[in-house]
Amino acid sequence: MTLGHEMGAGASCLKCKEKCEGFELHFWRKICRNCKCSLEDHDVQMDSAENKKVGKLFEDTKYTGLIAKLKTGPFPADKSHNVSLPSTEPVKGPAKMVTLEWAPPVTNKQLVVSYMELLPPEKRPVAGTAGAEYRKRQMARQLPEHDQEPSCCHDLSPGEVKVMQQYVQKCKNEALGVGDLKLPEEMAGGVAQSEGKEKSCPGTNSKDATGPVPGPEQGSKGTISKTGSAGGQKNPGGGSRTYLCYQCNQHMKEGEPAVYADRAGYDRLWHPACFVCCACTELLVDMIYFWKKDKLYCGRHYGESEKPRCGGCDELIFSNEYTQAEGQNWHLKHFCCFDCDCVLAGLTYVMEDIHPVCETCYMQNHAVKCVACQVAITPEAQRVSYGESHWHAEPQCFQCSGCSKCLIGQRFMAVKNKLFCSVECKKTHQ
Repeated sequence: MTLGHEMGAGASCLKCKEKCEGFELHFWRKICRNCKCSLEDHDVQMDSAENKKVGKLFEDTKYTGLIAKLKTGPFPADKSHNVSLPSTEPVKGPAKMVTLEWAPPVTNKQLVVSYMELLPPEKRPVAGTAGAEYRKRQMARQLPEHDQEPSCCHDLSPGEVKVMQQYVQKCKNEALGVGDLKLPEEMAGGVAQSEGKEKSCPGTNSKDATGPVPGPEQGSKGTISKTGSAGGQKNPGGGSRTYLCYQCNQHMKEGEPAVYADRAGYDRLWHPACFVCCACTELLVDMIYFWKKDKLYCGRHYGESEKPRCGGCDELIFSNEYTQAEGQNWHLKHFCCFDCDCVLAGLTYVMEDIHPVCETCYMQNHAVKCVACQVAITPEAQRVSYGESHWHAEPQCFQCSGCSKCLIGQRFMAVKNKLFCSVECKKTHQ
């Protein structure tokens, strides 16, 4: 997603179909000029752009080496991968070979297959399926390029560029991370807590070893019970470890992969389907997360937890001066009519859905006509609506079609856009 206007040019809209002439990026909004839908709503082939964006995101971070890792091993990030997954049809059939558009960067192929099986079928990144479309949409939604790259923003001042660069560096240093896939019983850093007084750290045999104990809202911990074994091996005290998901607080099953986030510490773990943004609850695309105050965020909502986001251009606001209207934040230059882009400061505007439009555009493009006088109803005028029909709330418009009695505040009958005050009047004048 760039302001170079070449990305996705001409791509068909998945929502508007043939009504859209093809994607054409608005000169400062992140939408199509033709249909006003977003880039992710268009059939844009974004594989190379996705790899470039992820690579840029992890530049100059401790994850820089991960980029090389993503391109090697059994599941290179810039290539598709063939694996066998069980059928998701109502009548279960044998596993079939499918092509994954993305897979976790681990060397254990079976771990990848198990991870995919634990995701909802509609969110598995299998080529040619709804899951692949879901991943593409979430990549554009969760990791907006204009949150990280000043050149993708509209007309930033030198001061705003400096503040943005500081924000990006803070984000990379303090929050950005990639989930890791492991079996819980293989990890040595999780918390293990006994049902009695004993405490031990997974991976250790010392009864005196302790790990950081989660607080009341930290849903993950290892539990040593009085019987059983961990990972098929007995503990010194004859106990078995069980692990709870940090998100849902339910048990992790032995032998099933768990997602870890090193920013959160290896005493916390998630079911694959529970590794979601705390704000939008969507699956974190490609396991890329942002950690803040003991919560997981996607890139978009982490940004909004740090800076206000403009309701016009969708960019984070790095200026001290901005305006607030209709429950949203706006760059001063971007509080504009959604139809004609005129600046609305000091003007009357009307909200259409979640977008402000000037009064002129409202009257031309959105206003409904009065059934009686066929004149468009102004936004400030009183109106009466019944189904899809509308009238001025005036005696000369909202009246009985038979006897001309004013029906404001009265019972009435509506028949094919005609109003009647009574059954008798209807029979007489219909």
